[in-house]
Amino acid sequence: MTISKDEVQKVAFLARLKLSERETERFTGQLNDILRFAEKLNELDTEHVEPTSHVLPMFNKLREDEVKPSIPREKALLNAPGQKDGMFRVPAVFEE
Repeated sequence: MTISKDEVQKVAFLARLKLSERETERFTGQLNDILRFAEKLNELDTEHVEPTSHVLPMFNKLREDEVKPSIPREKALLNAPGQKDGMFRVPAVFEE
């Protein structure tokens, strides 16, 4: 399987990329190199290889949702640019 310069230009057009003639030739060559390499993978004997979606066994590691101690409010407010009634004071975002 090979890709032509016209196909590269068509894909570039669809991706809204403007390629020069030199770029088109370069990318055509690079894509054909990739395709040749991918075709070599078909030569491998995979008869006894189980299909898999990941190389490594993967699973979600979730922790329990537990309440844990946090820093004291006074310490959290030490570097606050503004505070009021023990809370961060920030500029208003919405107009009234």
